[in-house]
Amino acid sequence: MLLLSLDFVACATMGDPPPSLYKRLGGRDGIALVVDDFVANMVADPRVNNRFQGMPPPAVFKLRSNLADQICDATGGPCSYLGRDMKATHRGMQITDGEWDATVENLVRALDKHQVGAKEKSELLGLLGPMKGEIVGQ
Repeated sequence: MLLLSLDFVACATMGDPPPSLYKRLGGRDGIALVVDDFVANMVADPRVNNRFQGMPPPAVFKLRSNLADQICDATGGPCSYLGRDMKATHRGMQITDGEWDATVENLVRALDKHQVGAKEKSELLGLLGPMKGEIVGQ
């Protein structure tokens, strides 16, 4: 009887695992909306928009697609980021700390526009933040 009651208590405390960050961000569609607004914010921001001037439409599409895949992959979604690593991608660009800060601010603005919760924002920024060393100053 004691064994049966212990099994019952163990089963009662084991619930479904919490949804992944990917799901809490709205899955592929939610991430795509945030990425679209993030890229629009970057293009409109005079602190960083010179990096995007003259980008042909296929390059913009590829940028959006890679960003969405990268976020999807990092947050536990079913995607695989197949783009180049961040160091190779940003080599020779000499991105500054100020540009990094502007980029983070633009991402936060896009997340806020889509009412992404504080917990999810913090988790996402925590996943992406370590990339700074592979991007800034390369």
